[in-house]
This record gives sequence, C-alpha cells and structure tokens, in this order.
Amino acid sequence: MFWHSQGMTSLSETYEAATRELDAPFAMVDLAALRANATALTRRAHGTPIRVASKSVRSRALLRTVLAMPGYAGVMAFTLPEALWLATGDDPVSDDVLVAYPTVDRGALARLVRDPAAARAVTLMVDDTAHLDLISAAVADASRGPGAPPVRVCLDIDTSWQPLGPRARVGAHRSPVRTPAQAAALARAVLARPELLLDGIMAYEAQIAGVGDDPPGRPLYGRLLRAVQRRSALELARRRAAIVRAVRAVADLRFVNGGGTGSLHTTGRERAVTELAAGSGLYQPHLFDHYRSFRGRPAALFALPVVRRPGPGVATALGGGYPASGPLDAHRAPLPHLPAGLTYSPTEGAGEVQTPLLGAAADGLAVGDRVWMRHAKAGELCERFDTLHLVDSDTGAYEGAVPTYRGEGRTFL
Repeated sequence: MFWHSQGMTSLSETYEAATRELDAPFAMVDLAALRANATALTRRAHGTPIRVASKSVRSRALLRTVLAMPGYAGVMAFTLPEALWLATGDDPVSDDVLVAYPTVDRGALARLVRDPAAARAVTLMVDDTAHLDLISAAVADASRGPGAPPVRVCLDIDTSWQPLGPRARVGAHRSPVRTPAQAAALARAVLARPELLLDGIMAYEAQIAGVGDDPPGRPLYGRLLRAVQRRSALELARRRAAIVRAVRAVADLRFVNGGGTGSLHTTGRERAVTELAAGSGLYQPHLFDHYRSFRGRPAALFALPVVRRPGPGVATALGGGYPASGPLDAHRAPLPHLPAGLTYSPTEGAGEVQTPLLGAAADGLAVGDRVWMRHAKAGELCERFDTLHLVDSDTGAYEGAVPTYRGEGRTFL
C-alpha cells in the first residue's frame, strides 16, 4: 500500500475536488507524484543520466515535462515510426532518440534515410547482420547525395543469466549477441558499411529491472528471487564491462545504455555504463509496487463511475477491463485503489462494460460516485484514453489536460 503524506482519504478527496467537473471514465496523472517519482529515480541513478522510456509515458507533453528535469537526457522509443515522430514531427520532443527494438519497417526506414535531421537524431537497434542488410538496402534505394549522414545503430546485448547454459535461461528472450567476441564481430560488420555508424550499446537486464524482488505473501520465493538477481547482476556487470572493452577496441561509442526502473541503483554504479533508461517508475503502475529498494507514488490513475448498486457490499462501475500485456495471470488486471478495500468479483473480474467491486467500502459508494484504479503497467493505460487530466495533489489544483499518443491520432503498436 502506498500512502500520500495527506493520507489516502484526503488524497481521494483532493482528486475528487480537482476533477469534479469531469465525467468518468477518464485518466489522470498526479503531477506532484510524477515529479517526486522522477526525482527519486535520479537519486537512485547515482548521477548517471537517464534516458526516458517513451513506451511507459506515451504523452509528448509529459515526456517534455520529465526531460526538463535534472538528470534526464534523450528518449528511448519503442518503434521507428514513433521515433521519427518524436524527433522530427510537427513539434519534436528530442534530438536524441534511441529505438529500443529492431525494426523491419521498410517504409519507416525509407523515411529515416531520406531525412538528414532524422538520421542525426535517431539510433536504430540491431543484433543481427540481417538488420544491417535491411538498413543498407534502404540507404541504397534512397540514392542519397554526397554528405548524407550515416545511419546510427546500437548493438543490443543479451543480458539473461544462464548459470547452466542456454536451457536454464533467466531473463527475456532478446538479442543473440552475448559474448565480447560476438559483440566485437557485429561491431566490425557495422564498420564495414560506410553508410552506418556504430553509436552505442544497450544491455537491458529485464530479469532485475522489471521483476519485483519482494512478492507479497511469498517470502521464500522472494529470498530465492533476490539471490538469483544478485548473482545475475554480478555476472552481467562483469560481462557487460568485457563487452564494452571489446567493442571500444573496434570503434568509439557515444553511449552504453543499461538498467531500468528496478535496477537503477545497481546498474548506475557500473563504470562501463554511461546512461540508464527508465519509464515505469514515473507513473508507478501496480506491478512495480513490490521492490525492496524503492517505493514510488501512484501517479497515473483512471476513474470509473459507479453505475449500479446490485446489493450490500457491491458497487458496479462502468468499464475497467483494461488488462496489461504479459503472462496471463491475475496480476495483469488493474488494481482498485481508492476508496481502499475494494476487490473484484471472482466470477466477473474487470469487465469490458462493467466491473463489480466488492467489500465494505462499496457500501459507502452511491450511483454517480467514482472509484480510482491503477493499471498494471505504465504506458498501456494511454492506449485506452485520448486525454490525461493533470492534477497537482500538493496544491489540490487541476492543471489542465494533455493528449496521449492516441489523442494525437498515433497508435504505434
């Protein structure tokens, strides 16, 4: 449970007062909580700059808000079309955008290589010579003139922990590039193509950064998980440093990116890492509640209207069935937040058109009242709403509204 300095009851009252003119459902961001979370992330980064993961924010206005704060520099995008929009659209957000995942979007590649400003601002992710072939083909098809900037690329490194070999993998299935020799070989393949520029290395430790080490009600599993994460972090720090040395022996690097919300405090101490990445910790979705190293303030919420009172101890809200991506389990559903004490019906859960909420707190709700919910993941909430209403819980003021990507007519995945 996360408590605001005012207490949960008065926090609910603050939100209600600030948004009383709005009709639910709607999404809200608490700017005071967002700023506090952003500051806490930079403290945990030990002075290493943080690149903002746009997938976890999905609002250009709020990306700018975070980038204006000390300790933040650059954006980590999730698709090339998004990166082009953020870097060179009608109102650019950043001139330093790293695409976190490889692309095979030939149309977007064509736009990138034909636009010198985009080529200078956007860095593509690669982990296979097949990616290099696609980029080189786009350059060849573009028939660019002399002086055109090379296309920037970043090597993605596998960070999984494999104590017993590949069949005992702990971590995400990402890059096939794992060893210093493999990374150096791919770096040489980049250097062999004058149309490309080796810009950086990324090594994101998903098994540490994105997995809470304090699972509720599972103390034995938590101890095992923490032991695995410690050993994984130690192995990766050594291997990452060796990979960086091997690649720097081949070519200069502008950056070495690592970390995530759950691992800033450890990855930020590695000398080989020049920048970190984080995004989920800004909104603090409920999947990030269970870490021992930090506690964030819920900053992104959505309000649902109570439309029925079927009986004692039950209040039914409109909509709310917004599950998060990932494994199909109960943790992917939104979490009832305010008023405290509400739970789902075991037979209905969070529904597309109605969500019954159970508990003694339901008896304090009337038709027309609101319940406040937290999404399991950060940016995915923005795919459900076109507007984020801004409230400052420190002052109680309504600070206006900003569009999500969806509100600007953009859906990248």
